[in-house]
Amino acid sequence: MTDFYTPTGLRKDNNNMDLSLTDTQQMYVTTVQRFVKNDILPHVLEMDRRHVFPMDLIKTSWEMGIMNISIPESIKGYHVDVVSAALIIRELAYGDSGIATSAMCNDLANVVIAQHGTDEQKEAFLRPFVDSPLLSAFCLTEPGAGSDNLSMTSFISKRDDGKYVLNGSKCFITNASYASQFTVFCKVGKPSSQLMACVVVPVPPFVLDKASPVDGIREIELASGGKITVGKPEDKLGQRLSNTASVTFEDVLIEPGQIIGDRRLGFKYIIDVLDFARPMIAAIGVGVAKKAFDLTLSYTKERKQFGQRLCDIPVAREMLVQMWKKVELSELALLKSAIKIQENATDKGMYSSLAKNEAAEAALFCANEGLHLHGGYGFTNEYEISKLVRDVHIIDIYEGTREVQNMIIGRELV
Repeated sequence: MTDFYTPTGLRKDNNNMDLSLTDTQQMYVTTVQRFVKNDILPHVLEMDRRHVFPMDLIKTSWEMGIMNISIPESIKGYHVDVVSAALIIRELAYGDSGIATSAMCNDLANVVIAQHGTDEQKEAFLRPFVDSPLLSAFCLTEPGAGSDNLSMTSFISKRDDGKYVLNGSKCFITNASYASQFTVFCKVGKPSSQLMACVVVPVPPFVLDKASPVDGIREIELASGGKITVGKPEDKLGQRLSNTASVTFEDVLIEPGQIIGDRRLGFKYIIDVLDFARPMIAAIGVGVAKKAFDLTLSYTKERKQFGQRLCDIPVAREMLVQMWKKVELSELALLKSAIKIQENATDKGMYSSLAKNEAAEAALFCANEGLHLHGGYGFTNEYEISKLVRDVHIIDIYEGTREVQNMIIGRELV
């Protein structure tokens, strides 16, 4: 009987498949679980109420090596497979989905450099994130261009000396207030162009352990020319531990070496980035769904009504079963999607969309039904389930709404 290991560590033979993790993958899970248990969960409600960006926790994540997981081994010195990346993000999200989003968005901004940059660009634009606890910002969404990326109006125009100038505005940009580098997608030549480029704009480093929290506008005058203005951090419904702000680029000088890959293939690069990112968003959804289920199961075991535990009442138990099923099925979709990405399968985009939708649906269902089973207590801010209900809605929106994911799946099917 032949026995072999796939790149994910999932073992197969002629009769069965073993879904157990490899030793390395289990090590990642155990390490992040310990970090979440000791450093995040005891303080998460207090931090959420204060709306303070947790720079110390982000720095600890960097020190642990669970950030910048898309940076290639040639730069970072070690490799993290896509399944391990999804597991890391899932466990971080169990602690707080905002922290997981900020950590994951470094890879959202840097994976396009890892995939399409030259060796010189990888060294210049990825090495700083290995050497210091820095954040990067992925600049795609605009006030008039959310799901419809072709409607963006930010653009680069070429000067007579061969250099370019970037102008435009982006919104809802994660990590913007603390970013040391901006990965920007923009039109080529003029706002109405159908061609897109990806440019990288490094700025003076914002080292997390040497700076104060940002609560206002951040203005960055670039020595090479131009100005970047980061708006005041957004006051959001949920994910308050993730920084989000608008970014405006005014006459920012772009050297040819700051353009990643072919300056006409930016739209293709967006698809590549989002195919990678959607399983990571799915991992956040699975983490939140699992946390909501665990909180609710624990509460219903302790809470008594009508002379019995709440979990023993048939209608409540049926809801717990439905929540558990949602968590387990979304995790299976996540793992299959991660494997598809890792193998660079031709249908990876479809499975990325499936995982993103299933995980978002599971997170919404478990958070909302979990609050319902908590009753009036769940509606108070003393119980973490109320925080999850606020946090969860963005998972169904960012990196493509459920309708966009269904469009992608439908296009691939027919």
